[in-house]
Amino acid sequence: MTNSENERNVDRRRFLQRMAWMGTAALWTLATGVVKGTHIEDTTPALGDGPHVVVDNFKFAPATIAVPIGATVTWTNRDDVPHNVVSTDKKFASPVLDTDEKFSYTFPAAGTFKYYCSIHPRMTGQVVVG
Repeated sequence: MTNSENERNVDRRRFLQRMAWMGTAALWTLATGVVKGTHIEDTTPALGDGPHVVVDNFKFAPATIAVPIGATVTWTNRDDVPHNVVSTDKKFASPVLDTDEKFSYTFPAAGTFKYYCSIHPRMTGQVVVG
């Protein structure tokens, strides 16, 4: 091996060692944050919250939800832009929901209730009550 090849190999090893140390430091930082109670967002609804629709990425998820008569459905905006929930037959309408805000509506009768976001009309969903 020539002197320049030797130097390149040493430089490459140093670079890889530094990268390994940086990766280790990043993992320790993340682990420390978790241990200290850094909030890590869970977008799944908690058990017992009842029927739940998440508004995220300009979509309602699930787009169709089936619930029994008398169920209360809760919509939570997980998107970073405002949305609302408006029924096409004027049965319910939420205010504009900012990130992490919620809206709930109780469905007293059977039927299919279509809704949309009036700010972004291509966003649609439905609640099937029966």
